Amino acid sequence: MAKLETVFGLHAVQALLKSSPHRVTELWVLKNRNDQRLQKVLAAAEKLSLPVQQVSRKALDDKVDGNHQGVIALAKPGQVHDEKYLQTLVEGLQQPAFLLVLDGVTDPHNLGACLRSAEAAGVQAVIAPKDNSASLNETARKVACGAAEVLPYICVTNLARSLKWLQQQGVWTIGTAGEAEQGLHQADLSGPMALVMGAEGKGMRRLTRECCDSLINIPMAGEVSSLNVSVATGVCLFEAVRQRQ
Repeated sequence: MAKLETVFGLHAVQALLKSSPHRVTELWVLKNRNDQRLQKVLAAAEKLSLPVQQVSRKALDDKVDGNHQGVIALAKPGQVHDEKYLQTLVEGLQQPAFLLVLDGVTDPHNLGACLRSAEAAGVQAVIAPKDNSASLNETARKVACGAAEVLPYICVTNLARSLKWLQQQGVWTIGTAGEAEQGLHQADLSGPMALVMGAEGKGMRRLTRECCDSLINIPMAGEVSSLNVSVATGVCLFEAVRQRQ
């Protein structure tokens, strides 16, 4: 039997109960905590006839590394999405593709924050290479505030090949690079597109960069030369949202 995952935090657990209730085997909640936010989680669990254990704060603290907010769900592992899933998803889209590609983002906090921004912006999937990428672990899920339970995270074996396939489907691949000549606000982000974000510091890998149809930069007015990757992702995605409305 596969090892159970722990999903923690009010938003993440609520999203899991809503989107994939079949995965949840039981809930651990903080004994004697009765506020409204936790009541929502308990009501959902009761509706689904899920076992709920009332446990001490120490038991919760020992179970996860992070702010559990008094609730943990033990769940069967989620589906791992791959190239085949990406192809099915893109071919079945009813509206222009709006995808986020993360090349070499290895910090689970950054991954979680990127997923949260992507879900809020209406992105249909987040794509990353299998190697040299953060895994969708409990920290990433907590930071994503529920987005990881509803937004597909697709890990591909060969990112360059996947980008070329997207181009063949009419998806414009737009990479971000500090030295790009075109600014974010001059770029046309209104059509089918995949926004490609590189790792902090190093940026995109050479092969990934060569697979981009165009490169854009975020205009910077201050002394700081770059933004955190999750902040930069949010800035770029919501400029695309503005143009697409």
